[in-house]
Amino acid sequence: MSANSPLVQARSLRFRVLHGQGPLIALLLLVLANLVLTKNFYASNNLWNILLQITPTTLVAVGMTFVIATGGIDLSVGSLMAIASAVAATNLGHGTGFAILLGMSVAAAIGTANGALIAGLRIQPIIITLAVLIAGRGIAQVISNGGELIPIDNASFEELGRGRLGGIPVQVIVATLVAVAAAVILRRTVLGRHILAVGGNEKAAALSGVNVWATKIIVYGMSGALAGLAGLIEGARLGASDAAKVGLNIELDAIAAVVVGGTLIEGGTATIFGTIVGALIMQVITTSLNMLLIPYEWSLVVKGAVMLVVMYSQRSRAE
Repeated sequence: MSANSPLVQARSLRFRVLHGQGPLIALLLLVLANLVLTKNFYASNNLWNILLQITPTTLVAVGMTFVIATGGIDLSVGSLMAIASAVAATNLGHGTGFAILLGMSVAAAIGTANGALIAGLRIQPIIITLAVLIAGRGIAQVISNGGELIPIDNASFEELGRGRLGGIPVQVIVATLVAVAAAVILRRTVLGRHILAVGGNEKAAALSGVNVWATKIIVYGMSGALAGLAGLIEGARLGASDAAKVGLNIELDAIAAVVVGGTLIEGGTATIFGTIVGALIMQVITTSLNMLLIPYEWSLVVKGAVMLVVMYSQRSRAE
């Protein structure tokens, strides 16, 4: 079939709309629906709460976007959040800056190790990261003296999760800066082009001179570092490190945000803006159903249904 045929052009237009404006349109429709259905949804406190709720998910999802863009997956991010939180909480006596740097460094190192195993041993990413998801939660509990709740009594560290700058929560500022930097990396740098090339066709990328091994190590390291940052923010917000609960199941929310935002699960294409929109969609669903006094379990059902529709849409476009 000719590339200029009306059918091909129509499919191309549908692809661009669904990938580009589709998630944003869906978010706007959700927002408009809440204008009619949900009382006090637009109260400033509620809107700020939505932004605060999605901050850890956004940070993890940005890292997940890079991973999925290469055709991979990272199930270990929730456990890395717990590890980073536990490491920081147990080292605050050495200084806030040291604790933050150490927590992120440990998470980044484990993420880098994930990438090295995946690239070097050519093991499926889901296997490696699932193993780290399980073992990592145990490591976090070992660091926390058998899973004890570690209170955080450090005003400067708590600013990361509770502070405001010019009236804007610090964690929202951090997430915004990370998202902007990630978008620049993905669209304006050689690394970004290599990430998309590896996800599009790994063998072709290697033949064209892309260092596939290094690219995978870098993206998993970035995913680990951002998961670590999310864990630090979560610990600072809660005022404690809870190895059993920090980051629990966040990998599912992050993957959902990435896919709903328009990034193909097969890799080769990615959008940071779409990922943020996807995170907002999932959180708006949860918040609006909660405000309508609909049990939380139904929000899981609705989000699962949204995921199925998006995945089917991606499958249809691939065919």
